[in-house]
Amino acid sequence: MSTLQDGYGRGIEYLRLSVTDRCDFRCVYCMAEDMTFLPRQQVLTLEEIQRIAALFVANGTRKIRLTGGEPLVRKGIVELCGKIAALPGLRELVMTTNGSQLVKMARPLVDAGVKRLNISLDSLDAERFRAITRVGDLRQVQAGIDAARAAGFQRIKLNTVAMKGRNADEIPDLVAYAVERGLDITFIEEMPLGDVGRSRGESYCSSDEVREIIASRYTLIDSAEQSGGPARYARLKEFPESRIGFISPHSHNFCATCNRVRLTVEGRLLLCLGHENSIDLRALLRRYPTDDQPLLDAVRAALQRKPLRHEFNLDEVQVVRFMNATGG
Repeated sequence: MSTLQDGYGRGIEYLRLSVTDRCDFRCVYCMAEDMTFLPRQQVLTLEEIQRIAALFVANGTRKIRLTGGEPLVRKGIVELCGKIAALPGLRELVMTTNGSQLVKMARPLVDAGVKRLNISLDSLDAERFRAITRVGDLRQVQAGIDAARAAGFQRIKLNTVAMKGRNADEIPDLVAYAVERGLDITFIEEMPLGDVGRSRGESYCSSDEVREIIASRYTLIDSAEQSGGPARYARLKEFPESRIGFISPHSHNFCATCNRVRLTVEGRLLLCLGHENSIDLRALLRRYPTDDQPLLDAVRAALQRKPLRHEFNLDEVQVVRFMNATGG
């Protein structure tokens, strides 16, 4: 049982830790094409990230997800994984990645103790993939997925941001790609974080619409299983080994069971994905290099201000930070 609780009695058992705001892709739903990244001195050191992880695990957090930007572009990431995975009481260390570095890094990540992997894959068409990521090479990512399958992760999930006019017509093929390889796949409604230069409402594809598209080819059976995050799951009668997930911040608000907070790489503890309210843990980390109590007191006080829910509006940029600065 977590000793960290918000003002509504929700236990905080899941911490999403961003290790970098940098990425080798420029996905259209995540960031602007011409990005300015944080100066090095504003970024938490690996030791500071590990210290925060240890603090949360010591107070009941059981799942940590490393995110970015792209976590695998951070120098020293494998060593950091090993240290966090070894924390007593942590149930699982997982990671979200764009897959570009997995050919060389999948096996070291497994050896370091990463249990599960989420890999972003928004198209199976090389030209479309490059258009969505602006710079990405589909073949490189697919080779990374194959390397991850061979490396021995407990589970691998593909993440797809469903967008009309960009990839919604590929949804059945993306499901087929996943289930033929024994992988899970989750479809995510686009979130209005940062001004990406277009109205997100134009491309919005709801989870209900995604389900209808999948149901045109497969038989969906709803499942009550949980992975510790916001996704709702279904199984396919035709391929029962794979899970089909739906993350629906707009159409099926998942806030009632929220058990997580996010730490940005500059040390801001975000209490809610859809709000700007946060606390600056970097200042406390550096003011009290050997005393965790002030950090713990600040976290506990801040959690009392964690909102009950977010209120996303598709055509408004309610949160000015980009997704890469939010933590995946």
